[in-house]
Amino acid sequence: MNTLKGTINSLTISGNLTLIGIKVGHINMSAIVIDTPKTAPYLTVENSISVIFKETEVILAKGNTDLISMRNKIKGVIEKIISEELLSKIIIKSSVGNITSIITTNAVKQLELKIGDEVTAMIKTNEIMLSE
Repeated sequence: MNTLKGTINSLTISGNLTLIGIKVGHINMSAIVIDTPKTAPYLTVENSISVIFKETEVILAKGNTDLISMRNKIKGVIEKIISEELLSKIIIKSSVGNITSIITTNAVKQLELKIGDEVTAMIKTNEIMLSE
């Protein structure tokens, strides 16, 4: 699991759902949960939280990602690649900490990923979990 520390900076509530804006270092991230401040007291602006997401939910891209709908984008540099026959583990050094991604080895080859490459790690808003 990837875990980053952040601070809640906004809440948008609609029915039983809350879209949470989170500041992680200098990066704005978002998560959506099936909870509200009434049912989950930790949903408070300025509250410190952990932002958690699986390695298999981290999508990697090289180049411009401005026109992609992913809201959570973290730029970094590939520090390590561990490739097996089917899957590869990529460790990215970013300004908010190391991010690990597990993608297919075919994708590593197609993107021509190598140590030192600049990449963007992206995580869908609904794949983010939060913890106090």
